[in-house]
Amino acid sequence: MQESPLRPVKLWSPDVDWERRDDGSILVWQNGSLNDYPKRLSDRIHHWARLRPDHTWMAERDGRDGPWQRVSYAQMLDHVRAIGQALLDLGLDTDRPLVILSGNSTAHGLIALGAQYVGIPSSAIAPAYATSGGGFGKLESVRDQITPGAVFAEDTTPFAAAIAAVFPGLPVIGRRGPGVTLTWDTLLATPVTEAVDTARDGTGPDTIAKFLFTSGTTGSPKAVIQTQRMMCVNMEQMTDCYAYLRDEPPVILDWSPWNHVAGGNLCFNTAIYNGGTFYNDSGRPTRDMIANTIRDIREVKPNWYWNVPFGYEMLVEAMDEDPSLADAFFANLKLKYYAGAAMARHTWDALERLAVKSTGERILLATGLGATETAPFALFNTDPAAPAGCIGVPAREILLKLVPAEGKWEARIKGPNVTPGYWRNAKLTEEAFDEEGFYCLGDAFKFVDQDDPSKGFMFDGRVAENFKLSTGTWVGVGALRAKLTDALGGLARDAVIVGEGEDSLGALLVPFRPAIEKLVPGGADLPDEQLFSHPALRPVIAERLAAYNATATGSSLRVPRVMMMVAPLSMDKGEVTDKGSVNQRAVRAHRQDLVAALFAGDKRVIDSRKG
Repeated sequence: MQESPLRPVKLWSPDVDWERRDDGSILVWQNGSLNDYPKRLSDRIHHWARLRPDHTWMAERDGRDGPWQRVSYAQMLDHVRAIGQALLDLGLDTDRPLVILSGNSTAHGLIALGAQYVGIPSSAIAPAYATSGGGFGKLESVRDQITPGAVFAEDTTPFAAAIAAVFPGLPVIGRRGPGVTLTWDTLLATPVTEAVDTARDGTGPDTIAKFLFTSGTTGSPKAVIQTQRMMCVNMEQMTDCYAYLRDEPPVILDWSPWNHVAGGNLCFNTAIYNGGTFYNDSGRPTRDMIANTIRDIREVKPNWYWNVPFGYEMLVEAMDEDPSLADAFFANLKLKYYAGAAMARHTWDALERLAVKSTGERILLATGLGATETAPFALFNTDPAAPAGCIGVPAREILLKLVPAEGKWEARIKGPNVTPGYWRNAKLTEEAFDEEGFYCLGDAFKFVDQDDPSKGFMFDGRVAENFKLSTGTWVGVGALRAKLTDALGGLARDAVIVGEGEDSLGALLVPFRPAIEKLVPGGADLPDEQLFSHPALRPVIAERLAAYNATATGSSLRVPRVMMMVAPLSMDKGEVTDKGSVNQRAVRAHRQDLVAALFAGDKRVIDSRKG
């Protein structure tokens, strides 16, 4: 495929510099400064409402199968001002912010922006926190940290029990459902007074725009402060990289949840910052909902696209079955990128093959690395010659520090896009930064070229995920899980690596049902338990595992035994996020019986040494 031309796209040309310090650490940065960026995101709302008032800002379907309902930039500005007035009237402020319980929607976007407009933070919470059958412990932790003054849920019906139990007595804003005290129509009809302009004039770079909750590795939600400076500089850093968006406003189709930084900051703000259009994807990368995404792709034809690797895997499968979908997907696409997990080589190759077949061109597939605490854009790779999985180099005005630790390079970040800390938690904030004020990402990197940091870096695992075998050998979990899932050829969408204190490794596999169904006779009709333990699957996995282990050098890379996990990963237990990222430590902690079974010769174990 390399002989096929790369579709032209205007991107950055990083001028990377570095310094090796006496203490063994390395500093890496880009030379040059960013263009000017606004003091607050609402400046861009005013800008586009003036220049492109009738252009669609956001669109979503009317119901599951209805036509697109659109909101223009002029309408958005009118709505956020009315909403801002209503929230001021409720007495909300930084100490009494707005909690948002429901998923992505135009109303969700508008109320979050309306709060920001007048300097009131909001916090979008994972809906699972409020719909869990196991109690509302995480939601209560959220409440206790930020002490909200009002709750929004577009439809309060699925959240009624949580609202009554966790937020009794608070005003409830919604379109429909029980317990609503301020309806959506009333909200939008609120007469705007000069108090709105006064409040907006009082906002600036240090104003808190929102709180994003991240569970980290402990499972306890942490309120990460997101300021206007963080969001605006991050948008300029991103647009400095995706330079074509200055000339070609983004057309985005996205499902990623706004309670996560990738969806709620990067994808959501990109449209506003660059005067583009955000289409709320009515689907998700699941067996039941991927058809909606496919339908939306045919209509929207995005020019900028993000997904998690298993989402791309499902699209690859659909495009192989129907080339017209590939024609729609690649028609206007200038750049596609992924995050949340490692991309398997076979998925990477399939996307390139399909693009060339459809258009005659390769289309850049890239990735990067960031965190909730970095707003999130921090490192990115746009070099098509870089190896698969390269996360690139730091964005402009970011200083990357690499500190040697246990034979790896621990990564730390300093820049204007980094959070000032965790809300009302000075101890946690102090622990997150080193003595020079660098935020400790908790990630390990390795050089693409040890002698040339400008070639970029590879993700080398979460520091907290790594562990030692009984021999004292360190295991780099991040790189290993990517190699293993790639070797299994799409049968697993992720792997949880285990073996701490053992003399060899094992893995609990997160199955990828669509690929497994093709291997098992009648697989589409079988329940998970029968499908994932089917006799036809065992020899295929054993063969692929043996082939991988034959090329693996050393005990820290060989995985002699694996087991398919039949029970799905649990969001309630912190094993997986609602965008599909797997928490290795949480799975190990909650599935200790499976870990023990791996090393006890359980009949469910597939051992590459035995076939």
